[in-house]
Amino acid sequence: MAADRSLTAGLPKARQRRFNYPLASWSNGLFVLPFVIVYVLLLVVPLVYGWWLSLQNVDLLGGTTEFIGIKNYVDLAFDPIFRGAVRNTFYFVFLTVPMFVALGLALALVLNRPGRFSAALRAIFFGSSVLSVTIVTLVWKLVLMPGHGLLADVSHALSIPEFVPLVHESTALPMIAVVTVWWIVGLPMMLFLAALQQIPQELYEAAALDNASRWRTFASITLPSIRRTLALVAVIEAVFQFQLFGQAQLLTDGGPNNASRPLVQFIYESGFRQWLFGYSAAAAQVLFLLMLIGIAVQAWIVRRKDSV
Repeated sequence: MAADRSLTAGLPKARQRRFNYPLASWSNGLFVLPFVIVYVLLLVVPLVYGWWLSLQNVDLLGGTTEFIGIKNYVDLAFDPIFRGAVRNTFYFVFLTVPMFVALGLALALVLNRPGRFSAALRAIFFGSSVLSVTIVTLVWKLVLMPGHGLLADVSHALSIPEFVPLVHESTALPMIAVVTVWWIVGLPMMLFLAALQQIPQELYEAAALDNASRWRTFASITLPSIRRTLALVAVIEAVFQFQLFGQAQLLTDGGPNNASRPLVQFIYESGFRQWLFGYSAAAAQVLFLLMLIGIAVQAWIVRRKDSV
């Protein structure tokens, strides 16, 4: 009978735990193994391959590559279309991110109340964010089409000059920003709603007993309580808007005169219209670095505010 006992039966409990720890750690690691595999295949491998490709001159027809070092990056630095695309992308981010934060928070404050009417409005505002970019741009093209759109018909009916924002360099990108905010403002609104509903009501009751004004309550209770959500919305929207492509491609095709051409559209056209895959990969790496820098700056600002 003694021979049938487990090898660890006579060991102290502490030694038994040490004996079982390696097996437990390996079994726990197996649970995250699928995620690690997917992460490496879908993120790490493409990133490394993109860096390698950006240092090559790719001949697609011949199936050959030639190492050229940083020549693609040097050419990008002197490419006026690329510099314009970078400028347009930053301008678009600076236009949209504050609008997403301000308008999303305003809608959340207004609709943060019980009732069917508020629930219906929340569903309406969030509903547009689930539409595809093709549907959104088609709807807005029907509104903004020069001479035949809804805006043109209203202008003719009121006998006022027609406003055609998509055909002017100064208004094309701001109009795309308006379309984008209309499209997905529901997402930051829902994030702010979730944050507002987590604030203890006792804080507002105490403020009411002290006869605090609405602005004082908002500045002293609401804003400090949702500070992290503000940072989250700003970071998420900055990442999304750096990747502007579909709206600009379908509404203006980067025009007029490259005034609304974003960086992602430049990458797409360089790679799949001009077949300059190394050049396109270099531009993609620049976009990746710009996004990292933007996120790092925002995280530093938030961390600094938290430490104050």
